[in-house]
Amino acid sequence: RQAMAFWILEHVCIGCAACEAVCPNEAISKGTGDTFEVDSSMCTECVGFYDEPQCAEVCPVDACVPNPAVRETHDELLAKFKRLHPNKEAS
Repeated sequence: RQAMAFWILEHVCIGCAACEAVCPNEAISKGTGDTFEVDSSMCTECVGFYDEPQCAEVCPVDACVPNPAVRETHDELLAKFKRLHPNKEAS
């Protein structure tokens, strides 16, 4: 499947911060108002850490979804993981 960095739908996000707490790349931060946002340059869709994107797994309102504007292959996401975590082995 085509991988994508994730983003958070602002109109759906309830500001619970569950996604921020589980992001292994620290790619999620407080955005405008009470919502959160994903830095796509740091999002690896949890490649290298987990089989599934953790933000989407914990979001109670399904606000964390693939960003159609940031399409990346699994290999590109893995390369980003290696760049962000040069001393860590991918799981």
